[in-house]
Amino acid sequence: MSDAELVLRSTRVITPEGTRAATVTVSAGTITAVLPYDAQVPATARLEDLGDHVLLPGLVDTHVHVNDPGRTEWEGFWTATRAAAAGGITTLVDMPLNSLPPTTTVANLRVKQEVAADKAHIDVGFWGGALPGNVEDLRPLHDAGVFGFKAFLSPSGVDEFQHLDQERLARSLTEIAGFDGLLIVHAEDPHRLAAAPQHGGPRYADFLASRPRAAEDSAIAALIAQAKRLDARVHVLHLSSSDALPLIAAARAEGVRLTVETCPHYLTLTAEEVPDGASEFKCCPPIREAANQDLLWQALAEGTIDCVVTDHSPSTADLKTADFATAWGGISGLQLSLPAVWTEARRRGHGLEDVVRWMSTRTAALAGLTRKGPSSPAATPTSPCSPPTRPSPSTRPACSTATGSPPTPAAPCTAS
Repeated sequence: MSDAELVLRSTRVITPEGTRAATVTVSAGTITAVLPYDAQVPATARLEDLGDHVLLPGLVDTHVHVNDPGRTEWEGFWTATRAAAAGGITTLVDMPLNSLPPTTTVANLRVKQEVAADKAHIDVGFWGGALPGNVEDLRPLHDAGVFGFKAFLSPSGVDEFQHLDQERLARSLTEIAGFDGLLIVHAEDPHRLAAAPQHGGPRYADFLASRPRAAEDSAIAALIAQAKRLDARVHVLHLSSSDALPLIAAARAEGVRLTVETCPHYLTLTAEEVPDGASEFKCCPPIREAANQDLLWQALAEGTIDCVVTDHSPSTADLKTADFATAWGGISGLQLSLPAVWTEARRRGHGLEDVVRWMSTRTAALAGLTRKGPSSPAATPTSPCSPPTRPSPSTRPACSTATGSPPTPAAPCTAS
């Protein structure tokens, strides 16, 4: 403890062993020890006594669309990482699409790393992309340090990131399984989507009908079949349909290496509440009914759903037209995800330990970030529901470590 630069003390520190009174020491941006509450503080260290404010580990958001470079009028690393820090997120992993170029080759990855290096206020990592024509790029991207590969099973919404049909999915997944990589998947069946009613216009009910649960369920079933055949690691992105939960539970019981995420908007907003013409609520797959939401929460509590991530996907306001068919689909949630999830989790009887498990421990595990997660030595510094002073480097070489000054921390929040 003698080399500690910062000492954080709270009567409620969330640790791997549970919530307890503790003193947390930080040196060179890394937690060095979690000590008894009354541990002596070195004279050279700065003490922050937080009283009974809860001290949380930094959150890890593995599903963020930063759009930088190429569409920085939508978002860039400078603003995205500041929003994340203000929301208690100390690590994000950027999706491979909506930026130009997409992260589908090592050269494109290097471009994105260079752009992020001088703009990031927190740790940033990158997913690669799996496209119809880049199977030969997957292993080099893995070796260059991406955390895994994203694929769409239906059109992505941007021309430069084409979706995979089942044959091309099999080719990409075979390649990825060969080096035990991870494929993360936007799972909606394009045939089910094409067969659904497509009215367009401002009515949310019409938009919801155009993205039926069956489209998710069918795509997830096909993904499970491929993963089982190849013994591959797969992850379902932004699960919205509760009807897919029995498929997921059964696959995992059979040993399929499958993980699943959902998002704050599916857990806190309902279709019944979305006003007509309010395309700021548009995302794909869509926000569904309250009864569906209840089942997502149940699956999260039971462990069928592993984690909660934002799927932060901003755009300029002019793209959010009143026509749900043509409006950009994406919800911005980096700064608000923690308070949104915690508010609803608390109402449903869950504790902050559950929220940390869903938004830090399991997301860090998904990306293989061994130095992230619950407050313990070598982890990212903790903070009272707000960002740390300085993040630590990640273990993957495709990460960019923050170099700029972080924004002013948000006020501490409390939990009873």
